[in-house]
Amino acid sequence: MTRAELFSQIQKKSSFLCVGLDADIHKIPKHLKHEPDPIFSFCREIIEETADYAVAYKPNIAFFEALGPKGWETLEKVNELIPEEIFTIADAKRGDIGNTSKLYAKAFFEKMDFDSVTVAPYMGADSVTPFLDFEDKWVILLALTSNAGSMDFQLIKDENGKPLYQTVLEKSQEWGTPENLMYVVGATRGELIGEVRKVVPENFFLVPGVGAQGGSLADVAKYGMNSTCGLLVNSSRGIIYASGEKDFGIAARREAKKLQEEMAGLLDKYL
Repeated sequence: MTRAELFSQIQKKSSFLCVGLDADIHKIPKHLKHEPDPIFSFCREIIEETADYAVAYKPNIAFFEALGPKGWETLEKVNELIPEEIFTIADAKRGDIGNTSKLYAKAFFEKMDFDSVTVAPYMGADSVTPFLDFEDKWVILLALTSNAGSMDFQLIKDENGKPLYQTVLEKSQEWGTPENLMYVVGATRGELIGEVRKVVPENFFLVPGVGAQGGSLADVAKYGMNSTCGLLVNSSRGIIYASGEKDFGIAARREAKKLQEEMAGLLDKYL
């Protein structure tokens, strides 16, 4: 999917919502556990109920690969369910030396046909650039994450007072463009989103941390939105586990609609 196509979907749906498919076998409604493929049944209903409001889906790969070979089969089936016009993110956080990264890229881009994959930058250019060799595919690079441990490294300053995450942003601009490179920027660091935006004014951000983790959607838009929106805001638990009963799909739709309506107002305000 191209950047223009992604922005077109955002405009069409008045939404920049990404639904995170963190499909935990221990958290899905009990009645689904009698299904032949419980995780598939869960994800299918979530997708069917929220596709009107989502412009992206983000399966968290760990929840699938923890189930072994059957989990990988489920992941492929789930990815095939997602409507073609909706952006897909393999939340795999890969990143290794060149040959290995190339094979990771082939797995997610060629074998499973995801539009994008999350990548860790710690090993540098040769761990990231193999993912950028695939046409109309995206790298979503970890930049400033929302977890507590992010402060262990990401905010460490060099002798000039520059935090490490800014160095990652600046260096990675040599590897990709706004047409194939996004960044993970956590919503729980509202004011820092603006600092990231100053360094990379054109790139899209994948923003976790809204909803269950306490991030403010209004702050994300205030500090992070650009002329083509430039945001994919992820909500996982707040949508997919809105109910643990048989009405979980309806509850997920309701929560997705709430976010979409707020997003529509923010798009009108800033674009």
